[in-house]
Amino acid sequence: MKTKEDRYWRRKFHDIIYEADTPAGKTFDVILFITIIASIILVMLESIKSFDEKYHDFLNISEWVITILFSLEYIARIITVKKPFKYIFSFYGIIDFLSTIPKYISLLFGGIHALAALRALRLLRIFRILKLARYLGASNLLATALKASRAKISVFLFAVLILCIISGTLMYLIEGEESGFKSIPVSVYWCIVTLTTVGFGDIAPVTPLGQFIAALIMILGYGIIAVPTGIVSAEYSAQGKKEPIKPENKIRLNSQSCENCLAEDHRDKADFCYNCGEKLHI
Repeated sequence: MKTKEDRYWRRKFHDIIYEADTPAGKTFDVILFITIIASIILVMLESIKSFDEKYHDFLNISEWVITILFSLEYIARIITVKKPFKYIFSFYGIIDFLSTIPKYISLLFGGIHALAALRALRLLRIFRILKLARYLGASNLLATALKASRAKISVFLFAVLILCIISGTLMYLIEGEESGFKSIPVSVYWCIVTLTTVGFGDIAPVTPLGQFIAALIMILGYGIIAVPTGIVSAEYSAQGKKEPIKPENKIRLNSQSCENCLAEDHRDKADFCYNCGEKLHI
């Protein structure tokens, strides 16, 4: 049976590990952030053969140290919540697990440790460290604008696809297989690449008429790129002109995480979880 002191320390560690509003929690997150960056750099350096041959032992030991630290952190995250499986199968829980196991798997299957680069996904926690969640209102506005303009963009993309099919078919008939346009699908691929101004250069027209059509497609590409941007910008502007929320009515959120259900985005100075009613403070 857990004593009151055990519950206190588990709650204390929970506040440090899961929250960024306290000095200890912020320090923990910053250290974790630096460790993740260091781990990614080590994986990148290890992929350079000349560097790996010279500093293999150092890289290997450093990677094991970081892996053990991440393992301890993962275990600590599990034992400091009341419902461990809720964390284990959560978005961050799965990322934390996937970022920890590659080094262990590499003991059985060589080369798998390169998957440690998945730890870059853990950098999403920077939102908590910098409290960027408070400013996601602008991203929500953009999401609303994209949703409102999805029909127009869909019609536009469909028209572009038809244009690529027609242009690709013309180039296939004009240039032929000897110029690299071996089939209509290959010609459509060339048209899409040219229209998006990527221009891989693996296929190029050689006839004057083909080069003329290619030039028209290239020029058209600049205009096509601007169209969806204009559509979204217009919708974004329309959303912004709607009645704004008054500063006094804005809900300020913090990084507090509920020990019971792991719910986040609680209001400032909230004493209880909005989702399950669990007390948030020690």
